[in-house]
Amino acid sequence: MKGFVIEPLSTSFAKQVQEKIDNKTKPLGALGKLEEMAVQIATIQQSLTPTLRNPHILVFAGDHGIAAEGVSAYPQEVTAQMVMNFVRGGAAVNVFCRQNHLSLKVIDAGVAADFPQDLPIVHAKIAKGTRNFLYEAAMTGQELEQAIQKGSELVKELHKAGCNVVGFGEMGIANTSSASAIMSVITKQPVEVCVGRGTGLNDEQYQHKIEVLRKALLHHQLNSNDPFEVLRTYGGYEIAMMCGAMLQAAALHMLILVDGFISSVAFLVAYKSNPYIRHYAIFCHTSAEQGHQKLLEYMQAQAILQLGMRLGEGSACAVAYPVVESAVRFLNEMASFDEAGVSNRQDIESDTCL
Repeated sequence: MKGFVIEPLSTSFAKQVQEKIDNKTKPLGALGKLEEMAVQIATIQQSLTPTLRNPHILVFAGDHGIAAEGVSAYPQEVTAQMVMNFVRGGAAVNVFCRQNHLSLKVIDAGVAADFPQDLPIVHAKIAKGTRNFLYEAAMTGQELEQAIQKGSELVKELHKAGCNVVGFGEMGIANTSSASAIMSVITKQPVEVCVGRGTGLNDEQYQHKIEVLRKALLHHQLNSNDPFEVLRTYGGYEIAMMCGAMLQAAALHMLILVDGFISSVAFLVAYKSNPYIRHYAIFCHTSAEQGHQKLLEYMQAQAILQLGMRLGEGSACAVAYPVVESAVRFLNEMASFDEAGVSNRQDIESDTCL
């Protein structure tokens, strides 16, 4: 997708950040992944004193034509009902955002319902749900372009308002089916490896879901190396909009927080179009959806939390945010050996006193 210039991070600057970390009052590497995140965030911002400003969680909502095939334990109208729950502040992501002082925006990317124009959401509906990809491509090329562009515009607006860290979540009945199909085609893994139980399918429903996706993949026989063509064929408007937003965030040197399976599949499409985006992302947790761990392995990524969550809606981004903030705070506020008047291991023969 044209229009997104994403730069590789500076390895020389990363070394400067690591030197600062190594002079903190601790043994080398003692803060583990916090140190890795501190290097990453500081290098994204090109600052030895990075800051997290005006953090936002974006929840993209959209419906899927494939829901007509009975691949979810919930009816399609739950998508619109959950949007209203977000607006009322009653969802898990609302609770965690309030707890951690995060701003939340809900985006109607393609919900199969009409919302009042004065409802406090971002009205960006491409259409009332995608087409049923069992029989035809989920969206047209024009619709895909519109979704990518709208996601880009949303992030540009946040950036202008001073935001430099954005988390991505979603809501959409049957979107695990969409994500599983995308993952299977792009990573060339069997669909049964990618498919999870989504909203809580029983064994019979789970097998039905697998069979539906097998038929859909056979119908399209898509072997394209173009990740956007895969997204157009099997994706959702919310997934496409997230993808555009992620690409724009990286182009603007913002920190990207990725939620679970669906958000990671949106990121996968962006990653296949420009691998440098990987350097701008923190994966917040490993979902209980079985395909997520394999997807993270494919992108050579490690998540920072392992809580058995599989909710979506950006919940893990909000839960993980204090950990990300801790990485920035220790880099900025923890004393160096010289500042604390503590002997460094370089000053003595052994570090056993530490």
